[in-house]
Amino acid sequence: MDRVTNLIIGSNKDTLVHTDNFARSIGFNTRILTTSLKGEASQAGYRLCVEAKALLNHPHPIRRPACFLAGGATTVTVRGDGLGGRNLELALGTVKSISGSDQIVLVSLATDGGDGPTDAAGAVATNETYTRGLALGFDPDDYLQKNDSYHYFEPLDDLIKIGPTLTNVNDLVLIFTT
Repeated sequence: MDRVTNLIIGSNKDTLVHTDNFARSIGFNTRILTTSLKGEASQAGYRLCVEAKALLNHPHPIRRPACFLAGGATTVTVRGDGLGGRNLELALGTVKSISGSDQIVLVSLATDGGDGPTDAAGAVATNETYTRGLALGFDPDDYLQKNDSYHYFEPLDDLIKIGPTLTNVNDLVLIFTT
């Protein structure tokens, strides 16, 4: 065991810091919300959106355009027989709460390029996703109950498909507001 050396060459925190710096360089006001995102995926996404909205409406608010970042690994309690992963479920859990006139875009993705047993890394949810889904007869709560987030986002063309990255530093969530 004396000859074993472990060297961390990248981490979720490193990725968040670099993403934060890039977002600042292109004009976003940023805030890293957490580097240890955990808990039930659909609830974690909702909590992140609540926190981001609170920071926008704080007495000393983050000015728009803003980019809020989070990283970590959530969990999904499987109750149904649908298709999805924790990033897809996190995004689906936010669809109703970000619906409305505020311009919000949430991106949740797996850094390895695959979310659960799917070909998607994650999904994009916007303030218009809920309305677009309803127009197709989709109730996000039904899809959450079936753990079928993939089939909610697929017809909306809101899946993120990047292919394998051959690396994994947990998940990233970005919330943009304009």
